[in-house]
Amino acid sequence: MESARLFLVHTESGEAYTGKLSTTGESADPPIKIEVAAAPPKEVEVAQRKIIKLSQTSASFWSRFDGAVNTGLLYSKSNESAQFNIGSQVAYTRERWSSQLNLNSSLASNSGATLTTRNQVDLSTLRLLRWNNWFYAGGASFLQSSVQEIRLQTTLVGGIGRYLINTNRASIYVIGGSGWQNADYGTNAVDQGTQNTAVGFVATDFKAFKFKKTNLDISASLIPEITDAGRVHFNTNATYYIKVVNDLSWNVSFYGSWDSRPPATFPKSDYGSSSGLSWTFGNR
Repeated sequence: MESARLFLVHTESGEAYTGKLSTTGESADPPIKIEVAAAPPKEVEVAQRKIIKLSQTSASFWSRFDGAVNTGLLYSKSNESAQFNIGSQVAYTRERWSSQLNLNSSLASNSGATLTTRNQVDLSTLRLLRWNNWFYAGGASFLQSSVQEIRLQTTLVGGIGRYLINTNRASIYVIGGSGWQNADYGTNAVDQGTQNTAVGFVATDFKAFKFKKTNLDISASLIPEITDAGRVHFNTNATYYIKVVNDLSWNVSFYGSWDSRPPATFPKSDYGSSSGLSWTFGNR
């Protein structure tokens, strides 16, 4: 086997290479030779069983993007209720770092009830350190929830993380750090105004996949406030994909956000689920 195309190769030890691939094919499990696309030029050999991710990449900026667009719709005639959900994930991956943008939006209407909306945008960047499977990362999250009376909640965090499991079937990482949160609340009897707080940050991400067939992605974050001791925020998003045909998949998703001590009379939680079709692009 030999290919003139560029590939991005990740190993279970945390090493990453970009280059052209070739193998002798002289045994049942021949090592893969990588002609590393970097100066000075060199070749490395990696045992196939130690490769956890192999994806095609490109010298072109736009060809390095991959992701998915998810849609969902629920309707009930009995109470004339409807819920529409749209989500997307876009990732840009390089040899030692990656960035990802996630969008989740939900709109629900009910006969005799007020229209409710929830919109969440998460942006994160991760860079591998010299120590295998260790990395540092930063992120920004923006949340609007009419159920929780949140006009806009902005969270900025940064920290150090590590991959606990990193195989060709699953990956789990944890990250801890600190940050800042600004919350602008709506009016419910009393105008709450804006709250600014220093926060801690603990998060995890779990991915399980079977090549081009199924994919499960669960992320969760716990955000305890430092300047308002005892108050804790928890957020989670989960999506499960089943391939239908080509780049079309069926998805089931769940979202949720909780606040242990919201302003008086305000709800503590907002969560929901949906299912629908997904279109994937790039190496998804």
